[in-house]
Amino acid sequence: MTDEQRDATPGGGIPQAPRLPMLLEAVLSVGTDLELRSTLQQIIDAATALTEARYGVLGVLDPERGTIGELFVSGLSDAEREAIGDYPDGHSGMLGALIDESGPLRSDDVTTDPRSTGVPPGHPPTRSFLGAPIRVHNEVFGNIYLTEKSTAHFTDTDTALLRILASQAGIAIGNARLYETARQRERWIEGAAAVTNTLLTRKNAADALTTVAERARILSDAAAGVILQPTEEGGMEIVAASTLDDPAGLVGTAIAPGSPVLVQLLGGEPVFIEDSSTDPLMTTPVRSRFGPSMLLPLQSGGRLIGTLALPRRRGGRPYTATDRLLASQFASQAALALVLADSQHDREQLAVYEDRDRIARDLHDLVVQRLFATEMMLESTRRRAGGGETDELLGRAVDELDSTIQEVRTTIFALQQPPAEAPTTFRGQVLRETRGAASVLGFQPSVHFTGAVDALVREPVGEQLLAALRGALAAAHRRTGVSEIEVEVDATAVLPDGRAAVRLTVDDDGRERDGSRPPAVIWQAPL
Repeated sequence: MTDEQRDATPGGGIPQAPRLPMLLEAVLSVGTDLELRSTLQQIIDAATALTEARYGVLGVLDPERGTIGELFVSGLSDAEREAIGDYPDGHSGMLGALIDESGPLRSDDVTTDPRSTGVPPGHPPTRSFLGAPIRVHNEVFGNIYLTEKSTAHFTDTDTALLRILASQAGIAIGNARLYETARQRERWIEGAAAVTNTLLTRKNAADALTTVAERARILSDAAAGVILQPTEEGGMEIVAASTLDDPAGLVGTAIAPGSPVLVQLLGGEPVFIEDSSTDPLMTTPVRSRFGPSMLLPLQSGGRLIGTLALPRRRGGRPYTATDRLLASQFASQAALALVLADSQHDREQLAVYEDRDRIARDLHDLVVQRLFATEMMLESTRRRAGGGETDELLGRAVDELDSTIQEVRTTIFALQQPPAEAPTTFRGQVLRETRGAASVLGFQPSVHFTGAVDALVREPVGEQLLAALRGALAAAHRRTGVSEIEVEVDATAVLPDGRAAVRLTVDDDGRERDGSRPPAVIWQAPL
């Protein structure tokens, strides 16, 4: 049958009136809908209906690998769609010929066509075939093909319709990819700006690294975001992690020295991996949990801060070239923000230290000297008083002034020490108080803890206990011959009425003025 004879039959020749609205609707939808998947499904449905085909398939090529990455089908049941299994590669048989040819291909019987290698496994039996490449300019985006024409043969009109729809599919894919790339760039830029703002107002280094890992994980749609830093042994260790799953086993995981991937990581080079669970470059015990992964250097001004790793789940979507570029740019900006945040933190610490040093000088040059002069005057007055009640009062005043001078000197020494991060646990607060006293005493008091002090001791009991500890240490410093102080915090103590309590005991080997040994200081309060 000639083309003229086919076009004379129903469904051939100039498109009949009922087919024109469907064609116009499919064409117009490309310019009004940037949601790619719904647009492509609409195109293949329209192509199948317009050409009166039984089956229609639209395959989108993966630009990274050149294989079919997504299929949109019409006329196939869910069971038939699942039976097809893996996507065709897009390069063999009739589909491969579509890419090589500049225009549509038509066959009345693919079972005898020398260009055919048969239909994909699971595809329903088919004979008539009409296909076209999806192109924009010279770039191939995929294939579209129709099979099993209701009148047994596809016509020239069908070919013209398919050419139009394939062209519109190419425009839709191109526009959607440009739009998605623009939106993706916008999200990464906003994310980098948010990270910079957060880092410049952060509280400590651990929070800063976790912030970078979490934001990068969200932006890249990764299963986890982790920060690795070099170790003294020459390896790299995960120091911060962000994941929606159980993070157990991530933080602390190390890449052993000598691992092949370390040459690139320590050299500040990015590493891109298709499947972490099977790639020989990956040697960590957690690699079996992940698939595609990016390992990006965090470096600024030649300084390597660490590595940002963004693994996806096993079997997850591979990273595209755009993903890699945007993530690498984010890592560079995050590294710069980390360096700036560290510099800002150092400047703030220096300002605090200079202010503390000024306060210490003022206390030493003014307050201590005046207190010492007043103590000398009172001591001289007491000696001239010649005994009695006045002598006792003056002696007590001299002792109080001496105690005040010692406490001020302890404060001066503490102010002159470099400022440190305040401990977050009660145990750490007790140890900080004893370390501060050690700088004045000349030795470190021994400290013992009994029970879960961090979990049991809460405010205001904790602050009251610390105040009692400071008073006991100051009193011990005023005694003569002190060479040993024992501090015990017992969170398992019990009051006489049976209530649970915390007990502080401070005992030293010093002597009072009369040569007697003072009793241990015992302070306790209910929990």
